[in-house]
Amino acid sequence: MVRENHIKERGGAKIRLLLTLLVVGSMIFAASRVIPAYFANYQLQDAMKTEAQFAASAYPRRTEQSIRETVWNKAQELGIPAEEKDVVVRMSGANVDINVDYTQSFDLIVTQWNHEFHLHADNHSI
Repeated sequence: MVRENHIKERGGAKIRLLLTLLVVGSMIFAASRVIPAYFANYQLQDAMKTEAQFAASAYPRRTEQSIRETVWNKAQELGIPAEEKDVVVRMSGANVDINVDYTQSFDLIVTQWNHEFHLHADNHSI
């Protein structure tokens, strides 16, 4: 009897190990596709904040077009799938507002996922 139960349980640990490896491997694969886009998004957000903070205080004062070109060049450098028209800069007095909206596509083999990013930076005081 004891020997029969041992035979029935044989291979169960191998199947659990395979399923665990499959789940962990899938998570690593998905993370390798998604994390770089979020990191690039973070870098662009940081560049936009820096640009907004120093745009109005720079001498000579920067124009909307020069700020737009700087942000657009940074987006291209980071491989962000935004178009030039997606970079919107508004200046009024000493206030600078920068907005970038774009959609990033993630191909996870079994599904296609689109995420919309909405970035905003300004130099308004708190």
